Amino acid sequence: MPEELQTWLPRSDLLSYEEILRCVRAGVALGIHKLRVTGGEPLTRRDVIPFIAQLHAIPGIDDIGLSTNGTLLSDLQADGRSTAAHLRDAGVRTVNISLDTLDPAAYAAVTGRDLLPKVLAGIAACRAAGFAQIKLNCVLMKDRHQDPAALPSLLDFADQQGCLLRFIELMPVTSRELLEDRSFLPTATARRLIEARTGPLVPRPGFKTNGPASYYQVPGRDQLVGFIGAMTNLHFCESCNKLRLTSDGKLRPCLGSHLEFDLRAVLRAGADDAALKDFFLQVVARKPKEHDFRTTYQPGRHMTAIGG
Repeated sequence: MPEELQTWLPRSDLLSYEEILRCVRAGVALGIHKLRVTGGEPLTRRDVIPFIAQLHAIPGIDDIGLSTNGTLLSDLQADGRSTAAHLRDAGVRTVNISLDTLDPAAYAAVTGRDLLPKVLAGIAACRAAGFAQIKLNCVLMKDRHQDPAALPSLLDFADQQGCLLRFIELMPVTSRELLEDRSFLPTATARRLIEARTGPLVPRPGFKTNGPASYYQVPGRDQLVGFIGAMTNLHFCESCNKLRLTSDGKLRPCLGSHLEFDLRAVLRAGADDAALKDFFLQVVARKPKEHDFRTTYQPGRHMTAIGG
């Protein structure tokens, strides 16, 4: 969460689970079949596990992912089983966990919370739960990751845990200061830092997940590592087919654009299913060819209010 105080929306401004389910059904009728539940931190919302089970029950949905900071995954539910196990039972297939560092002090400095042991316990709980894939997302920061051992240590940890590690360039969603030389670390530099330890990484262009990462084989290992270069990869947007639905009911066709359309207003005005589908199609038609992060983008909503 950002350090400054947050403005919390009244519950009436948020989409109810029933409203979200109706929006999802409209999208599924148009061909959407993959969902990702994200935040902020999605596991803080009350009754999120039964809600995910309802998403999973919608005919046509064949892939549900979860993006999380990982701190709540190992918490035990009433039956003594972990939250991760309950999420797997509810239909979550893949989990993305934020892990920018393995150093407790650095983790506390980055997140403002000394919760690295909880994240590591959450990763263990996910492994025990048997998800199809566990991804670790590391956002690259020059002041944190230029140490020659920082990125290789994360690579070794991911290999030991059987997780897919991705390195992600900073994006100016919240502040353009992130792009200053003191902060920004390109994926090409991250690759060089890793290759100084491993030798040349081998491109694996045929390997794809649900995101825009470019994957490489680590020499001498049965391990892949991904790089997400939103700022430096000029072809980053070419295969994007994502839409984001915010908690307050805005449908966004691009993370790196201020375009957002008020689906909540249409929904609460009594729109029928045909009108909802037409709204989706109009938003998709406005999807920009590329994001604005490199040019005119001025931060507005925090990333925690948009969804990862």
